[in-house]
Amino acid sequence: MKYTKEQRLDIGRRIYDGEIDCYQAAEEYSINHYTARDYMRLYRDTYQLPKRSAATHTCKSVSTPLAANSQASLQEYQEMTKEELIQALIQARITEARLKKGYEVKGDGSIIQYSNKNTK
Repeated sequence: MKYTKEQRLDIGRRIYDGEIDCYQAAEEYSINHYTARDYMRLYRDTYQLPKRSAATHTCKSVSTPLAANSQASLQEYQEMTKEELIQALIQARITEARLKKGYEVKGDGSIIQYSNKNTK
């Protein structure tokens, strides 16, 4: 859908002022979120306004439950001792190497094969 310059400036103003973010604007106006971001930049440049700082930037990624989970994981890591952190790091590196080779070992010892390619 094509919007006039005034409509684009209005969408940009709403994003710049923080009424909506780029993703909400994209959904509401049936446009791509990059287009919504460009409308905000058009508004900012037209009225020679300062750039928004990263803390108040309204086009950042959508918050997911995974982000909340990573905060809980971070809290767990902060409570670990040095030895426990070293063990967690070793386990993470082992898991990463196994995934690169195409398999995963579950807690009960069962192996899940992701790839049948020969690694040689």
